[in-house]
Amino acid sequence: MGSGTVLKTKLATLSFLEFAVWGAYLTSLGIYLSGIGLGDKIFWFYTVQGIVSIFMPALIGIVADRWIQAQKMLSLCQLVAGVAMCGAAWYCASAETVEFGPLFTLYTISVAFFMPTIGLNNSVAYTALSNAGLDTVKHFPPVRVFGTIGFICSMLLTNFLRIDGISMQATYYQLYSSGILSLVMAAYSLTMPKCPVSQGEPKSLSESLGLKAFTLFKDRKMAIFFIFSMLLGVSLQITNSYGTTFINAFGDVAEYASAWGARNATALVSLSQMSETLCILLIPMALRRFGIKGVMLIAMFGWVLRFGFFGLGNPGSGVWLFILSMIVYGVAFDFFNISGSLYVDKKTDPSMRSSAQGLFMLMTNGIGAAIGTMAAGAVVNHYVFDSNLDAAAQIEGWHTSWYIFAAYALAVSVAFWIVFKDDERPKIDVDRAIDRETV
Repeated sequence: MGSGTVLKTKLATLSFLEFAVWGAYLTSLGIYLSGIGLGDKIFWFYTVQGIVSIFMPALIGIVADRWIQAQKMLSLCQLVAGVAMCGAAWYCASAETVEFGPLFTLYTISVAFFMPTIGLNNSVAYTALSNAGLDTVKHFPPVRVFGTIGFICSMLLTNFLRIDGISMQATYYQLYSSGILSLVMAAYSLTMPKCPVSQGEPKSLSESLGLKAFTLFKDRKMAIFFIFSMLLGVSLQITNSYGTTFINAFGDVAEYASAWGARNATALVSLSQMSETLCILLIPMALRRFGIKGVMLIAMFGWVLRFGFFGLGNPGSGVWLFILSMIVYGVAFDFFNISGSLYVDKKTDPSMRSSAQGLFMLMTNGIGAAIGTMAAGAVVNHYVFDSNLDAAAQIEGWHTSWYIFAAYALAVSVAFWIVFKDDERPKIDVDRAIDRETV
């Protein structure tokens, strides 16, 4: 096995672990929270991911660029995240009544240190691939696809593993699963290739503070790109926050109580990540053919369909609409997140690679996701979590909510199509992209 293959295998394993940590609870936590009487607080658990992403990825990226090698910073963050998540699970296991405050505090500490690891993971991969002479546009997507596979495996484990006869998706054991995986990744991260920090004296105050990535806003094209990244980031966590809770709610309606989808919401939603595995591999071709604007537009209209199909579907005769929603999710999520990350990497100097990825995370999973989950929480609490509504009326409220989210995504798509101007097609150097073992 050549050195290039060994490297890509190591990076693929890192990506697998990274997203397995997230997949253990991200789409199923709402089911557990609603089951313990915290349904109206679900949005806070997803909003806080956005709030901490406003500053933590950028700060951690700055440290990784200036002082601590990215792979070591990745390990440290996963260690803290894993300990805090195991602490949250232990609290749930030991408390007679789970209170919002203690659980939310431990959970917040965990996600505050986990969210920066997504950008750090990308930074480690980009650095390692570039140092090995491999083109990131060609070789990163096949590495990243194993992250989606890890997410799927974790989701399916949470759905189908039953403890004391209860699916893990309805219990705190999903938090234990996530925490333990974080600790495994903390150890594994230290085996990654070294990512050198910036050398020499900084040339300006912003560079001294590690804030050079924010100078990207001086470029009008990049400023517009980041603003729309934030606006589209509003959509990113809505289905993660409420998708399984919505589908699971059909189990309280007699007509759908026996439907497989209503009893296995996490497994049904995992089709979304299965769609990702194909869509990730399409990214290099899509970028070459359509450019970043075309790919981002495809992603944005994908979100319109994602929400619209949720609004129209049900786990019975309308389950095919749910399945369509899962299929388009791959395009909606990956064509935005991964293509956007690659675009930022190509437009920035390697000396600020980690902080630039942190800035992209700030705009999307930070400001955008925080605004999105808070707004979604207000919509869902108004139309769904009303004690005066019966199960059937709540389902109607869910449908109304999804239509509102679809209308928002459509408005952002049209505005992006009009405002953003960048039809550049990235060129992949095929000779450089050939694995070194063939040389």
